[in-house]
Amino acid sequence: MIVVLIALAASVSLGQQLYTHDKIDYTFELPSTIWKVILEPDAAHEHPEFVYGDRLDGYLTIRKEIVDAGVTPAELARRDTDLKLRFLPGFVEGKQDAFNGRLDGVTVSYEFVRTGKPMLGRTYYLQADNRTIYALRFTGLRDKLSRIRNQTDLIARTFKLK
Repeated sequence: MIVVLIALAASVSLGQQLYTHDKIDYTFELPSTIWKVILEPDAAHEHPEFVYGDRLDGYLTIRKEIVDAGVTPAELARRDTDLKLRFLPGFVEGKQDAFNGRLDGVTVSYEFVRTGKPMLGRTYYLQADNRTIYALRFTGLRDKLSRIRNQTDLIARTFKLK
């Protein structure tokens, strides 16, 4: 029994990899080797980008948002929904939920259409301090992104400052 548990724990941990880079001030775990970096931070690009196999299966961008002191993740999520997301073709607003990880915040889910295909978006707004919120924006085909929800949650849960 103990050998089985150890083998199971080892197989789970083997797929995970820690992501970090000199030009960013955070780290997080990628839960599977299927996640690939497609854009590293450099002089022209501040933010890394990732795909889960293919861009339509899962796409992740991370943005550092500097906000007025006291702005909450829920307020930033509402502002993004009202000023950006609402204008996506076929936009359908989902719900906002509290989220707890190494950094706490909220998640917002929504649906939209891209090139005639039903898409899903899920953004994690994670509060680093009273003026900094990180937005982890996942998009993908609705059925594909729904299947990897446990992975998007794990990425957000393990997101932390260096």
